[in-house]
Amino acid sequence: MGHVARLQLIGKITYYVGWIALVCGGLFHLHLGTAWFLAMHLNKRNLFEVSVACFVICIASELRARDLPGLEMSGALKKAA
Repeated sequence: MGHVARLQLIGKITYYVGWIALVCGGLFHLHLGTAWFLAMHLNKRNLFEVSVACFVICIASELRARDLPGLEMSGALKKAA
């Protein structure tokens, strides 16, 4: 698995984990499953922070994966020269 594929995989995983955390925070806000989230010692703020952190990691991974192929090509051209 190359660097680009690995970064894209990390981006996809964190994107979906971020959405799951955001949906769980919404359920907590609507008082659906509140006892379940409180049993896991999670509150709305923690779920929101997890979702934001995951989205930031997702964006950073995708941007780096987009920039990396250009850097790999220049490295290959340097080796060829």
